[in-house]
Amino acid sequence: MKKTFLNLKTFAAIILTASLMTACSSEDDTVVTPEPDTEEPETEEPVEEDPRWITVAAAKMGEEPGDGNGGTLIYSVTSVDAKDPTVSIDPFENGFIAPSNRTARLQSSEDGNTIFNISYAGDTGGNYTKYTVEGGQVFTPSGSEVSIAPYVGTAPRWIKLFDGDQTGAAVYVSTENEFDENDNYARTEATIGVVTLDLVNSSIKEFQEHSVPLSAEEEAAGYYISRIDMPTLNATGDKLYIGARLSKVDPATAESDSDFEILGSKTIILDYPSLLNPSVITSTVGHGNTNGYRSINSFEYNGSVYQANQSDPEGSYILKIDADNEYDDTYDFNLDDALGIEGAYILAWRPSVNGKAVVAYRHNGSAEGVAGLQGFFALVDLNTKTAVKIDDIPYDPDFYLFQYQGFVVEGTEIYLTQGAVGQNGNIYVVETETGAVTKGAELVNTTGSHFIGVF
Repeated sequence: MKKTFLNLKTFAAIILTASLMTACSSEDDTVVTPEPDTEEPETEEPVEEDPRWITVAAAKMGEEPGDGNGGTLIYSVTSVDAKDPTVSIDPFENGFIAPSNRTARLQSSEDGNTIFNISYAGDTGGNYTKYTVEGGQVFTPSGSEVSIAPYVGTAPRWIKLFDGDQTGAAVYVSTENEFDENDNYARTEATIGVVTLDLVNSSIKEFQEHSVPLSAEEEAAGYYISRIDMPTLNATGDKLYIGARLSKVDPATAESDSDFEILGSKTIILDYPSLLNPSVITSTVGHGNTNGYRSINSFEYNGSVYQANQSDPEGSYILKIDADNEYDDTYDFNLDDALGIEGAYILAWRPSVNGKAVVAYRHNGSAEGVAGLQGFFALVDLNTKTAVKIDDIPYDPDFYLFQYQGFVVEGTEIYLTQGAVGQNGNIYVVETETGAVTKGAELVNTTGSHFIGVF
């Protein structure tokens, strides 16, 4: 049995306390009992975020089915409606015409509330405009217009950098054959121009031109940089990577040479934001071009930049550029090997936050459709270097993805459009964690036209 012992000091303290309590009681016999607190503690109500705008982009036929030269129309719905297969979207009938002589080059803000456009070719080529997305066909002009044509021409190749919707970057390259005093071919001079655009204030930030040579051996053989595109910031934001395509002339005649050895994939690197100090890095894993076409071709993920290549004799690779601004030639991710196909050609792609990406591609087994080779989608994992064809999306010989531009990433979900040239289709949403595919809103098409993505 536990016993409690009191020493003399403790006992005296108890007696004194009891005496004081008695004295207080004799002065006031009223005992005030506090009322119980009946109010419930305040709790913060969870804040529900408004659904994201999903803007569908559709390219209208010009003269030939699938050429997209008849202009670009856009129409926006909420992400809730985009996932609803009972919703019908008809951008060709009800959409907003994005200013452009040919297919517009569109970008969207990270939250989907703003659309950025630079008109491609024609009298308005190079004009930058931005719009607030209001839903449906309502896109309200925001800010002022600015032309980048004086810097990079009326048909610019541009992209929005991933810096919080602050900056766009546009590029061009011009070439000129050089000859020695005996009129023998010496090399081809490639001059690149790069301009950065303040997307917030609609103003030019920086412009630089550079001569970008290859190695003396490569230039003597007639190689030169003939096209550049898809500027991408590295993780620390102090370097700009620009994808490049190589072409070649026959040194004996200075005429174009189309049958030549494909060199290792190359990327031009500039200091950022100054756009100075150009250099060229070369991959020993992938061969072919890194400039892409209509869609963003490289993305920063987990401290490195991952870049697709095209026209590789072994099929497209996804290449890796590390924080040291050099290719990681230990990273070997070949789409032919991953999918068990031949001649894979990455047309467009986009990773989600977990390093899993949706890739639009064609291959040697693609059917010849009305506008070109049939396209497919695959789910790839940058971490495990694996890929699987997404079979829950319907395919058609006329499903043409060469001009595909935009995916929307929302967490681990990726939105895309499906629809053969001249046929109705749907929005599809891929949950990259599980591979589950949701069939969303119907996309209503028109003769010879096609859908080029969501923003």
